[in-house]
Amino acid sequence: MLIHKNIEIRDLGLYLVKEKVLVIGDIHIGYEEELNIKGLMIPRFNFKDLKERILKILDNVETVVINGDIKHKFGGIMNTEWKDVRDFLELFGERKIVLVQGNHDRILKPIVKDMELVDYYKVGDVMICHGDDIKDVESKVIIIGHEHCAIGLREGVRLEKYKCFIKGKYKRKVLIAMPSYNLLAEGSDVLREKKLSPYLQGNLDKFEVFVVSDKVYDFGKLKNLR
Repeated sequence: MLIHKNIEIRDLGLYLVKEKVLVIGDIHIGYEEELNIKGLMIPRFNFKDLKERILKILDNVETVVINGDIKHKFGGIMNTEWKDVRDFLELFGERKIVLVQGNHDRILKPIVKDMELVDYYKVGDVMICHGDDIKDVESKVIIIGHEHCAIGLREGVRLEKYKCFIKGKYKRKVLIAMPSYNLLAEGSDVLREKKLSPYLQGNLDKFEVFVVSDKVYDFGKLKNLR
């Protein structure tokens, strides 16, 4: 499904069709290890499932932009992050990889020392940044992560969260906010929870919602889902 001209929703990522660029983000490798450290003994299946899912969306991709937070731990590097970040990057073979730095990536360089970390990445009129701070960059479209967009849909007393994309305006630019590619974390409910990104601090009622489930569903305006 096209979310904007030349920009296609591809699973939990965005695909810039003409340029053959895939944008994914908020992978948070190491999340399972942190949960284990905190006493939540969940099996570590997420990384295997993540790799299998990513491999299904690489057709006709020449450049992969990882839009921040490839790793999870803020102030250091956990054991699984040392191995699994490199293992993950090897999935993309000879494709060009762009690493946009997120707020969880402040201590990433020792793992990817042979790769460049950038604050943002431009593809034509599209500017891709993590979204934890505002970038003063000329563009017509902004793609952000950071927010881990999800929406809680209520059926009777039951509330179920779904990962989603939201699309609206930031000043005079088109703004698209993405869900997290971490399969364990549902995300932040854009209807009910405080927004993290400074790009999303205004009224979001006119933003369009695209829910990712067995396929992509256009849910219309956010104000109609309240």
